[in-house]
Amino acid sequence: MDSDSRPELHSWRERRDRTLDEYRSAARDKRHSKGYRTARENVADLTDEGSFQEYGQLAVAAQRSRRDYEELQSSTAADGIITGTCTINREQLGEKNSRAIIIVNDYAVLAGTQGFFHHKKLDRMCELARELRLPVVMYTEGGGGRPGDTDVTTQIAGLNIDSFHTWAALGGQVPRIAVNNGYCFAGNAALFGCADFTIATRNSWIGMAGPAMITGGGLGDFHPTEIGPIEVQEKNGVVDIVADDEAHATALARQLLSYFQGPATQWSARPQEALREMIPEDRRWAYPVRQVIETLADEGSFLELQRIYGRSIITGFLRMEGRPVALIANDCQQMGGAVDAESARKAARFLRICNAFDLPLLSLTDTPGFMVGPASEEQAAVRHMGDLFLAGAAMRVPIVAIFLRKGYGLGAMAMTGGSFVRPVYAASWPTGEFGGMGLEGAVRLGFSKELEAVQDAAEREALFDKLVSQAYEAGKATEAAAHLELDAVIDPAETRAVILRALAAAGKR
Repeated sequence: MDSDSRPELHSWRERRDRTLDEYRSAARDKRHSKGYRTARENVADLTDEGSFQEYGQLAVAAQRSRRDYEELQSSTAADGIITGTCTINREQLGEKNSRAIIIVNDYAVLAGTQGFFHHKKLDRMCELARELRLPVVMYTEGGGGRPGDTDVTTQIAGLNIDSFHTWAALGGQVPRIAVNNGYCFAGNAALFGCADFTIATRNSWIGMAGPAMITGGGLGDFHPTEIGPIEVQEKNGVVDIVADDEAHATALARQLLSYFQGPATQWSARPQEALREMIPEDRRWAYPVRQVIETLADEGSFLELQRIYGRSIITGFLRMEGRPVALIANDCQQMGGAVDAESARKAARFLRICNAFDLPLLSLTDTPGFMVGPASEEQAAVRHMGDLFLAGAAMRVPIVAIFLRKGYGLGAMAMTGGSFVRPVYAASWPTGEFGGMGLEGAVRLGFSKELEAVQDAAEREALFDKLVSQAYEAGKATEAAAHLELDAVIDPAETRAVILRALAAAGKR
């Protein structure tokens, strides 16, 4: 007897097919009309071909008591959440390193809302991630909790679910990447905000409540596009990376995940000699530090996080000879590279994540120190700058510090784990300059009487310049190294090799 003629097999295939895009063509076409993809199209793009193993595909919304069961099988396919195991980046990083879990909320099912079986599937994946130590990529589009699951008669508020706890409890255990396109409100936004890394498309609106909840709370009527637009959520640091669309977001998720999956075997690097000319001869001029980063990194490997939030510190990931490395760097084109409260908060969170997942840290330091003044204190500078020291002190992974130019005061120390002796190797380019505070400020403070004693403005300015020049000579990189405050002064063109040797010495090849 032909197995295809078996009635139970035929029945199962019909049942399974009701969950697929081919059967749910109206829902698929509606997504496409908006320029969006279906949940299953995102699954197919994210995962390696043939690797996805689905869990709970036949679930439906707990609404059998109010709706036709066969209709539920297609209109509430998988209860609005596609879950399973897979590999991602298998070709580049190998089968073992590429194993992952994916959770994809399906907005085409009841606006991606979270129902009874939806939560059970989410919990199952979180438990597997914890047990198998697998990273998770979650697509979060959806409208939050669902009030219409009438089959559930043993709950009042439904707040005794585990999903938010199990997802949050994975923090520091496995890497979690959240990806969003479209509306992400209430419970879906809570999941998005708990992730280690967040990617969102330009067509994203993310908020802890949707329009109905806001109106119900007596706070006014708002259109969904007025709540947490991407312009707001990128500027305030909620979104780590902004993507053009779902295809771009998926590519970014693959790249971001790869840094936690291990070394790549294929890489290339730019000529390093260009580094010798990247710092201007005039120490007062700024320069684009991202050019330094892109030159040091394997070509195409640098991925920046939170580019327009906490802008005076750059955070991100890169590879060196295929080895994943975390990066913090001062951007002297933003407030001269001073570490303010916002950038300190950004960097502290980044350090904790890198430490949890055993990624070595490269610090490219060029800072006049912490941002000071009354306005800085209004931003809770003491707390956030102190937190950067706490995060640095907790680091158990190797830190390599390269001073490009300025290394002044507490801010420079905070950039290197809390002390210049904390890094496994601390080296400076010949352009390095060091001191307890910026040279100009130190001269004004330390020589105030001498400067005030000079009546002629031109003579006073000449004396000031002379004292600054003397302070620079006393604090330049070679002198700091001669006093063993640094491990070395290096040729900029040798920086990449120096970093790799330091990591190798620390057992990070």
